[in-house]
Amino acid sequence: MLPIKQNKDQITRKAAIKKMGKYAALTAIGTFIILNPQKAQATSPPDAGGNPIG
Repeated sequence: MLPIKQNKDQITRKAAIKKMGKYAALTAIGTFIILNPQKAQATSPPDAGGNPIG
């Protein structure tokens, strides 16, 4: 039978969930800023592709 290792770097489940919530909030804010359609439309050139036929 193998002995169970005691790791002093472990955190509690409550602390892990709290950290995950913070990362999720930061990710959501970052995604919203990057994918915000109004901002993306404002920064794109007026004629992005030109006329493909002419």
